Amino acid sequence: MTNDTKKDKYDSESIVVLEGLEPVRKRPGMYIGSTSQSGINECLREIVDNSVDEALAGFANNILTVIEENGYFSVYDDGRGIPVDINLKYKISALELVMTRLHAGGKFEQGAYKISGGLHGVGASVVNALSEHLIVEVKREGKIFRQEYKRGVPMYPAKQIKTPLLKNPFLTGTATSFLPDSQVFKETIEVNYPALKKLLKERAYLHSSLYVKMDNHKTKVKTGYFFDGGIISLIRDINRGKKTFHDPIYIHKQVEDKEVEVVIQYNDSLSENIYSYVNTINTHEGGTHLTGFRIALTKSINNYAKKILSEKDLKESLSGDDTKEGLAAIIYIKMPATNLQFEGQTKGKLGNSEVQPIVQQTVGEFLDVFFEENPKVGREILGKIILAQKARLAAKAAKEAVLRKGALEGATLPGKLADCQEKDPALSELYLVEGDSAGGSAKQGRDRAFQAILPLRGKILNTEKAYLDKVLAFREIKDMIIALGAGIGESVDYSKLRYHKVIIMTDADVDGAHIMTLILTFFFRHLPQIIQLGHIYIAQPPLYKISFGRQFFYAYSEGERIEVVASQAKKTSQTPMIQRYKGLGEMNPDQLWETTMNPQNRLLKQVTISDAQEADYTFTMLMGEEVPPRKKFIITHAKMANLDI
Repeated sequence: MTNDTKKDKYDSESIVVLEGLEPVRKRPGMYIGSTSQSGINECLREIVDNSVDEALAGFANNILTVIEENGYFSVYDDGRGIPVDINLKYKISALELVMTRLHAGGKFEQGAYKISGGLHGVGASVVNALSEHLIVEVKREGKIFRQEYKRGVPMYPAKQIKTPLLKNPFLTGTATSFLPDSQVFKETIEVNYPALKKLLKERAYLHSSLYVKMDNHKTKVKTGYFFDGGIISLIRDINRGKKTFHDPIYIHKQVEDKEVEVVIQYNDSLSENIYSYVNTINTHEGGTHLTGFRIALTKSINNYAKKILSEKDLKESLSGDDTKEGLAAIIYIKMPATNLQFEGQTKGKLGNSEVQPIVQQTVGEFLDVFFEENPKVGREILGKIILAQKARLAAKAAKEAVLRKGALEGATLPGKLADCQEKDPALSELYLVEGDSAGGSAKQGRDRAFQAILPLRGKILNTEKAYLDKVLAFREIKDMIIALGAGIGESVDYSKLRYHKVIIMTDADVDGAHIMTLILTFFFRHLPQIIQLGHIYIAQPPLYKISFGRQFFYAYSEGERIEVVASQAKKTSQTPMIQRYKGLGEMNPDQLWETTMNPQNRLLKQVTISDAQEADYTFTMLMGEEVPPRKKFIITHAKMANLDI
């Protein structure tokens, strides 16, 4: 057998075992990050990425993910199918090795998978270990094979079958269906559907010849993704709703066994949207590839600026922070799976040191030539960055002026702030309350031991496209920043946050919703990690007080009002008196405490960001300058609105 033939061969001898499976059920968090809902998504990601690896190797073009009505999750592909012949060393089928032994898989044999994205080959076995029941069926060489497992233990050896249990629509490939184990996933065995859609969409963007489909049998919704433009299509999606300064700049180069793909497109926003990937894995914490990109971008732009600008126009070198404003970029690296190094089990950050100079040189050389050959685009980008530098220096001066007065350092807390007695941030709450009237009621009704109140007068500044100097000049926002204690801008320190529950409490009307959106826009654009850390909540004041004589009830929605009235109608023939609360100020302190602030009774909605890209688009669309997208959104969702007429 020649070396070339051996490289292309994919059979039982391609499967190499490194260690056993025993630790997985004892410490599942070490392998999937968490046993909450995110752990369910991680399990599904592992099975999906095994199929994506077949596509990366050039053997699959279709992947179908199914959310079954009975709680199972199924993944089908049209790849080669996992080998089922007996491995001579371990005396069991290759399929059983892959599904029951940690670090068993074709990714460890040089010829089977050059590029892959699973958890170093542990994915399928980990999912199997954490599943109450798992079925694998393989269509290979005109035959169908099946093996079933209970909590990772085979129910029988892999065997050839005539009638499949799984409805694999493809002629070849692997079908996997698993039921997450409720003994492990005690919170829920449901998937985070928006996060799953995002993952599948990402895979389609990153592999332009791959058709990714999903069927949700519970909701009867079918979704499919295919993007022949690859990451250029992704950058256009990221910049959806924004004004862009130029067409996407696409960089592609093969450097020995590593492939570098980068796309850059500046827009008119103040924020940065940058995504980095390696072998389809979203390295959301960045790593060496992102570092190399940032260094190259900043250096190339400075080189170009020095060539075309005078010393008067360029007073100081442009910083990395200056180049971030309005930057949308994707850095995508493909490299041999055997060489990958990550910081953390779930691959948040790429650690390969040799990747940084490769990306840095590739991007730097391309941009130096690009700016020379495309001076119009170069000047557009440079103009944007020069404005960003001026704004940064102005914001820095404004902030330093505020710091000289000691305001942001907490020396002087806002006079309107009614602080709490508790000093432990984990036990402290800050209510941001719409209006002085409601703020007064909240101050009287609160538990001063752990609840602080900051009234906000009127609508705050729309910070969607406001520089930091303008933000700091707005009194209500400055009061918020001082009260929170974490600072803002370059010197922000989230460990100094004085409250770990920041609760937005506004009226249940259109103006209240607008004020809430303005506050959320401020946090999303200027203090995003407070949202990411799970510290932002929205209070839910009641909409109605329903009285039956001396007995009364509170209803927090229209549906609840109907339910309360119907329920009490069966018990009494009294006509209810229904009071619709127009604002927080209509409730006295006792009522506000009992309905909205008492931890025993209140309803709070935690604000989370499961999809930063979609959240960015939503804030841009709702709070930005472009009218048509906002008009379309309002028309589309008009029927969902609750109107007070």
